[in-house]
Amino acid sequence: MMAPAAAELGVHLRVLVEDPTTAAAQVVVDAPVGAARDEAALRALVEPDGGARADVLTFEHEHVPNALLADLVEAGVPVRPGPHALVQAQDKIVMRRRLSALGVPCPRWAALPSEPADARAALAEFLAGAPGGEAVVKTARGGYDGKGVRVVTGAEQVDDWIAAHVDGGPELLVEDKVPFVRELAVLVARRPSGEVRTWPVVESIQRDGVCAEVIAPAPDLGVEVAEQARDVAVQVADGLDVTGVLAVEMFEVPTAEGGTQVLVNELAMRPHNSGHWTIDGAITSQFAQHLRAVLDLPLGATEPTARWTVMANVLGSSLDRLTDALPALGERFPEAHVNLYGKGIRPGRKLGHVNVSGDDLDEVRRRALAAAALLRGEDVATPENREEH
Repeated sequence: MMAPAAAELGVHLRVLVEDPTTAAAQVVVDAPVGAARDEAALRALVEPDGGARADVLTFEHEHVPNALLADLVEAGVPVRPGPHALVQAQDKIVMRRRLSALGVPCPRWAALPSEPADARAALAEFLAGAPGGEAVVKTARGGYDGKGVRVVTGAEQVDDWIAAHVDGGPELLVEDKVPFVRELAVLVARRPSGEVRTWPVVESIQRDGVCAEVIAPAPDLGVEVAEQARDVAVQVADGLDVTGVLAVEMFEVPTAEGGTQVLVNELAMRPHNSGHWTIDGAITSQFAQHLRAVLDLPLGATEPTARWTVMANVLGSSLDRLTDALPALGERFPEAHVNLYGKGIRPGRKLGHVNVSGDDLDEVRRRALAAAALLRGEDVATPENREEH
């Protein structure tokens, strides 16, 4: 999804792909094959034999060895975001410690000790003070889309993770299970010179731990809470010295006074699923903005281009090919913007998304969800085809 924005800006992309059939390799011509953890492959990416050295190295996921990135910085390669910032998105314990030091509002949390008996005791103590006796245990590294996250009421429910940590597995942390009203997200872009821009706060709707839908802007969000959310996102970007696009995922939680406030849940230091709506619903998409930011170009305007934009993810499909649904989708929902990722189909996998914009939120949302359902292989009745079905 960064390729069209790069082409418009005249930026040449070179992307490291795990195999030549991956989604990025289908649209980027210069796509050497290699693993993100392979030092030789990463060095060849930024300075290929006989090719031009990269002006900047950036990321579409966080799973790159931080020590290797530090070595590249030492060798004079501009790495953006830098390894000192990216580690906050790679390790949740590092992130929580830093955000707490910055005074960023977060759920109550604690790192669990490495010794099994101590870990069980610490978790039991935490649960004793947790609302409803429930807490969320997370692996510090490697988790995403609901993976590496468990809601627990007793230490025995993560005994396997505790044992894995002893054998070299990831560290564990525990957090309060927050009684949130809904999940929000703020995208913020920051360039090396310090210029910062944010997009409107959005509502993110999860199903089975995976983002299924994004509504931009978040409906019925109070002005003060929206300002707090954007201020917190900027505080995080500045405090961590982020360069590029940063997604700050938040909980909207009730206050004792009857209002709401935000707590930071997760960080993604890259263009993010919660910002795919910007491709069609904002003056500058998150992908164009990320390129501008890491190249230290002036940032683009972030105002929305429509009253409402709803993004619906396509999570799995019963179709052999998602493109088989395009004729019906184009006929029934001509205003829908479809983005298919070129991935192999499997249950629950993010295969693409649909953006729909308009003035009536209920109608925009209905049509976006119905269009995504067609791509999942579901035959959805709409006013346009109700007589046929």
